[in-house]
Parts: sequence; C-alpha cells; structure tokens
Amino acid sequence: MRKKDNLLAHSSSFLQEIKKHQRDAFRTLGPAGIITVLGFVITFFFIEPAPPRSLVLATGPEEGNYYKTGLAYAEFLKQKGIDLRVLETAGSLENFNLLINDEDVDLAIVQGGATPAGFDKSAVESLASLYLEPVWIFHRPALELSSLRDFSKLRISVGDVGSGTQALAELLFEENGVSSADGATRFINAGATESIEMLERGEVDAIVLVVSPQAPVIRQLLLQERYRLFNFERQDAYSKRFGFLESVTIERGVIDLNMDLPRRKLSLIAPYANLVATPSMHDALIPLLLDAATIEHFSGGLIMNAGELPSLIGSEFGNNEVAREYIKHGPSLFQRHLNFWVASLIDRAKIMLIPLIALLFPLIKLAPPIYRWRIRSRIYRWYAILKGMDQRLSNSSTLERQKFGLQLLEMESELSELDVPLSYMQEFYNLHLHIDLVKRRLKEVERVDSTA
Repeated sequence: MRKKDNLLAHSSSFLQEIKKHQRDAFRTLGPAGIITVLGFVITFFFIEPAPPRSLVLATGPEEGNYYKTGLAYAEFLKQKGIDLRVLETAGSLENFNLLINDEDVDLAIVQGGATPAGFDKSAVESLASLYLEPVWIFHRPALELSSLRDFSKLRISVGDVGSGTQALAELLFEENGVSSADGATRFINAGATESIEMLERGEVDAIVLVVSPQAPVIRQLLLQERYRLFNFERQDAYSKRFGFLESVTIERGVIDLNMDLPRRKLSLIAPYANLVATPSMHDALIPLLLDAATIEHFSGGLIMNAGELPSLIGSEFGNNEVAREYIKHGPSLFQRHLNFWVASLIDRAKIMLIPLIALLFPLIKLAPPIYRWRIRSRIYRWYAILKGMDQRLSNSSTLERQKFGLQLLEMESELSELDVPLSYMQEFYNLHLHIDLVKRRLKEVERVDSTA
C-alpha cells in the first residue's frame, strides 16, 4: 500500500514538471550558453590589443618632401583620433637607424636605394610605395659627361650625411666604377641649398639632388641655365637592375609651360619613396595610414598617372600582409562604413569566430535531441504510473481503485491545461489515449468485482 501511495503521490509532481517544459529548453541550452561565454572569455585573451592612439613617423629635413608628407598624414589621422608625431631627421639613413634602435619610432618614409649595408631587411615591412622623386645631377657646363663613369676624379656633392641622397648617389657611382676610395674623386656632404651655393662658387663640379620636379630648387636651376643637367641615357638599364628605381621621362614644358621648363625632354631615373614600419605595427592602423597615403598621392603628378600610387612595387622589403590586402582590395566593409574604433574592434574580434563556431556547432546539434529526450522522459514517466496502475488493478482493493480513479481524473484535468510544444503533440495525445485505456480497464475491473 505504501508503495502504491508513493507512486500516486508522485504523479502530481510529474505533471508540474511537464508544465514547465520551457525550463527544459533553458536547462538544455544553458550549458551551451555557459560554454560559449567561457569560450568568449578565453578567446578574449588572444585578441590583439586595441590600437595605440599615438604614432611616431620619422621623415627627413623640415624643408623636404618627406616631412611635408608626414604633416599631411598627421592632419588626416588627427581626424580619426590618432596623434601622429612627425619626426624631423637627416634623412633615410637616420630613419633606418631609428626604426631599429628607437622603440618609440613606429614607421618611417625612406628612399629606395638608401638601405644601409648589412641592414637586416626583415626588421621592417613595406606598407606602400608613395611617390617617385627623380635623381637630378647638375654639373659645370664645361664638362662633357655622358655616363656616370665620366664623373671619376670630380668633386661631387652627394647630399647630407645620413640622407637617402647620399646613399643612392654613392651606390650609383660605385656601380659605375666611381669611388672616393681612388683618392682622386671627392664625395662632399651638403644639403641642397648649400650644394647649389658650392656649385656657384666653383667648389664642386657636380651636385646630386633627389627631389620632386615641382621643387622650387629644380625650377631655379632650370631657369638659370648656368649648369647642365645630366641625362640618364641608360635609364632603362638602371630600372631593370634596381627594383627600387623607375625609368622616368620629364616632357618638355611639363614643369612650366609658360617658361618652357624643362626646355628639352629629360631621361631620368627616380627612386620610390617608401612607407615602412616595424613588424610590431598594429594591424588596425595600417589601413588608416594607407587611407591617408591614398588621399595624398592618388592623383599622381608630373611623373605618375592618377591611381598608380600608392602601390606594392618598388620596395626593397617584404610587403606587410595587411597593406597588401588593402592595396589589392581596398578597405574592408567595416572600415568603409563604420567609425575607425568600432571597425577596429570588430576586426579584432573576428579571431573569436573560428573557435566559437567550432564550439557552438556541435552544441547546437546536440541541444535538440537532448531537449527531446528531457521532454519525452518526463512524459514516459507517466507511463510508469499507468503501468503500475494497470498491473495492480486485477488484485486491487476497492479503496485502491477509488484512488486510481481520482488520480486518473486529476491527470486528465491537468493534461487539459498543459501547454505542450507542437513537436510533442503525438506523445501528448498518446498519453491521453492510454489514460483513457486504463480508465476503461478500471471500470471493467469494478464491474466484474461488483458482480462477483
């Protein structure tokens, strides 16, 4: 009797559990949610930190084009909430030294061909080639110079110490067998203005400049016609031998049509100005820097056509992968339409998607069968009660049968109020049918017992 009473007493609690089937879904999916949150927390530690709000760019002398380019970038980045400090330097050689030895310097503009001897090229990455600046060699008109070999035993101003002009000039002359090591050739270090003054005073025979065709100093020298400009007849040979050099043609009159400058077509070579960075440069800042470069240099100029720069060509260093992707495909969807800091957060959070998808996929697949099992197991527990009743009916007392009848009525009443998911209606109606079956058998047993 005690077992029967316990069995009947539990039936009501089973109904209450079925009524709360919504909680089953939560209990089934809850662990998946907890695991997912834990996955987010763990993966968070592997996300790249937020980009810094300040950068240092090494450029060149204050009067030079590199420094002016840096100022233009700084103005653009300021609008995006980034403080770009433009560092004035002696030039490319100093910039390389700063990139290696000064951890505060993040990136630099360097001239092609200015890489120091023995420099570890893996220590920097190229973000883009920005523009071309031709090599201009002006010399005394009395000199007949058709090749760089002819500059042997002359006094040549090759730019400031530490400048890209010095490095490139010495490289080009050395490739043509001209070196100060012979004791007769003299390489003199001086800036552009000082070099011109020295040429005017006859203290040097030639000067080497690496500047834009629009530079005032070039206009000044072309107008004076006191000096001859060396023409690179083998310009294509230089561009083939050195990837950082481009063969360029300055058309007659392109600098100034009214003054007809230059007064003849010029064949020159020009190194690329490269934006380089240390490998530690935050990836999120690279598209922003290239946005600035695109705005500043996309329109081209007297040498390059619009849209040709910035580009991936003309660098002595390996291309940064983020920069390569940007130049090939442009900014990402997030970068085009969202605030920089929001886009940066989303881009950095993408690393979380792969492990989370790998985690969620099996959990999502397992959740429905687990949920079905929980619901059905509770419905099937009712069958344990019905089976217990059915097995005891034949040998039950009148009092027991009365309890069975009341229990069946209570089950039917509560089932009629039960909200069952549509996907489990088959089990629900089967339970109704089986309750009705036990009720009919109960009546049959009572009828037989009353006639005995």
